[in-house]
Amino acid sequence: MRRRRLGWLVVACALAGVAGAFALGVGPFGDAVRKITLPLNHEDVIRQQAAAKDLDPALIAAVIYQESRFRPRESSAGAKGLMQILPDTARFIARESGGTQFEIPDLATPDINIRYGSWYLRYLEGRYGDAGLVAAAYNAGETNLDQWLEDAGGRKAFDLERDIPFKETRAYVAGVLEKREEYRKHYPEELGL
Repeated sequence: MRRRRLGWLVVACALAGVAGAFALGVGPFGDAVRKITLPLNHEDVIRQQAAAKDLDPALIAAVIYQESRFRPRESSAGAKGLMQILPDTARFIARESGGTQFEIPDLATPDINIRYGSWYLRYLEGRYGDAGLVAAAYNAGETNLDQWLEDAGGRKAFDLERDIPFKETRAYVAGVLEKREEYRKHYPEELGL
């Protein structure tokens, strides 16, 4: 009887150790869980685009995560690919970046989608300067963000939580900023940080 209890105790401790590894994201189990809960694909393209456009690769990864969880798809609004780029935005990017051969179906190609999405992030960063504002503009559009900034009395007075009236955009911005830190923490080598 005593031996049986000891056996169950050993099994319980082993299961607790496995659960702890899952929760902490360490060891082989933690790596497997992280690949599911915080996926990263196309890191070579992300690194290359980050370097070419002077962007934080963790920001690119966080936007991809927030937009598609690294699963390319088309939204009900017609946004396409990993970075969920709308056709009108893609046409603007093509026009401004010299993409003369670009066609909307090209957004299904991860390399092109990440290149276009990264170009747009660089454009927004040049315009707004702050990662939170960049994420808000990426999600809700420049027109909305410009109005919110004006309503708040300018950038210095603007508060991401208080002055964004769209609940979805507030959650989106918080998610991008949180995931950016997680990508920095968990994938520094893969992202070239």
